[in-house]
Amino acid sequence: MDHHYYSVPYQLIHERLDIRVTATIVEAFCKGIRVAAHVRSYIKNGYTTLREHMPPEHRFYAEWNPERFIRWAGKTGEATAQLVENILATRPYPEQGYKACLGIINLTRDYEPLRVEAAARRALKFKTCSYRSMKAILSTGLDRQPDNREQRYLPGLPPHENIRGPEYYR
Repeated sequence: MDHHYYSVPYQLIHERLDIRVTATIVEAFCKGIRVAAHVRSYIKNGYTTLREHMPPEHRFYAEWNPERFIRWAGKTGEATAQLVENILATRPYPEQGYKACLGIINLTRDYEPLRVEAAARRALKFKTCSYRSMKAILSTGLDRQPDNREQRYLPGLPPHENIRGPEYYR
């Protein structure tokens, strides 16, 4: 209906339902029995879902929200919270970032929180905000290395008059 999606009890998946739509309400019927009723929404591509229509394992996830993830990440540190906030902000729907954020939060199971926080600072600095990047930083030990962004030349390259530094391009 108008590209808006309404929930029905999860037990009715794959069942054929009859729908009645008015200007103010959307009702779903299964074999003549009303199984769902929602106030009609005209928001395109939106969702209207009742918690009781979800299976029990989905209800747990429905209680998650961006603020909760940011708060969880904040227990590790400010940079970790900022990283999670960035991930959630870059998704069309924050829920699309929950898995990555949960992975980052759970990195403290395998690594010390101080290392996870250092990895988050590095990921933020280099704008590589993802679980995959965090995992790579930690597994290669980059979180333990100082940030040598001030280093002007590659190691092993001798200074030479034809090598231009960053000042040349300003």
